[in-house]
Amino acid sequence: MIVVAGEALIDLVPQGPNAGAGPDGGRGPLPDLAPRLGGGPYNTAVALGRLGSPVAFCSRVSRDAFGEALLGGLREAGVDVSPVQRGDEPTTLAVASIGADGSAGYSFYVEGTADRLFAVPGALPVGTRAVSFGTCSLVLEPGATAYEELMRASAASGVFTALDPNIRAGLIPDPDAYRARFKSWLPSTALLKLSEEDARWLGGTPQEWLTAGPSAVVVTSGGEGLTAFTRDGATHSVPGEDVDVVDTIGAGDTVNAALLHGLSALGALSPIALGQLSGDNWSRLLRFAARAAAITCSRAGAEPPYAAEVGSL
Repeated sequence: MIVVAGEALIDLVPQGPNAGAGPDGGRGPLPDLAPRLGGGPYNTAVALGRLGSPVAFCSRVSRDAFGEALLGGLREAGVDVSPVQRGDEPTTLAVASIGADGSAGYSFYVEGTADRLFAVPGALPVGTRAVSFGTCSLVLEPGATAYEELMRASAASGVFTALDPNIRAGLIPDPDAYRARFKSWLPSTALLKLSEEDARWLGGTPQEWLTAGPSAVVVTSGGEGLTAFTRDGATHSVPGEDVDVVDTIGAGDTVNAALLHGLSALGALSPIALGQLSGDNWSRLLRFAARAAAITCSRAGAEPPYAAEVGSL
């Protein structure tokens, strides 16, 4: 069982011919906004379920209509929602803006929302082998401290931990404090996955992060591909898959899920096994993740692929 811990939210995605219009209306009428189920951890859980991994979601979700829809999407993907806490607070909203190249930016509406009141669960589901963390849930208090506590406790108990910081700079009031906090998570992290943009914002290098704790660091470079860095000094790179990009919403989350799914299939959901993964298996794993992400980019919103669409590892 892989547990994904973090926020579920609603992406409001621009639609139609004015989808690239600016917020000031200077480029014409504002676009219609279509609600889409989302949130980095939520997308990761759905992607894992669609790929066929046993997966559970650990979060705090609103009892409003959006929250019910989010739970419905998880169940449809085969995700165990028994660890989900519920609250009467509203669901977080993220308004997306889509660039000419399909890249996505976000503005968030997070005050008083349900996930911010997440509490450390008494226990994770029986058979939990890995827990994945990341995105807004590790920024917004008081929930961030609870997720952080769960991360440290999971690692201390021998559970494989994965971290995808998925930086949303607009939500981080004190960048230096966040960077210091990020470094404090690394001793409790087995697999660190992040984008080139995240790496530049954080201001570190894979080699520095590996020294602090992780067995491997995977850096995504958009359409250019993915690179894995390991403690033995090796690097493993694969190119991106050619695809007509609709938008990039959920692409990084799909990579995260594909890595965890593939590591499970390879019997490498432990820090030691991850550190001993062969070059051939790294290439297989990274190509699998690149294929999965390309499919997500080929359709609107965070719509990760099913196992039959990606093929075997």
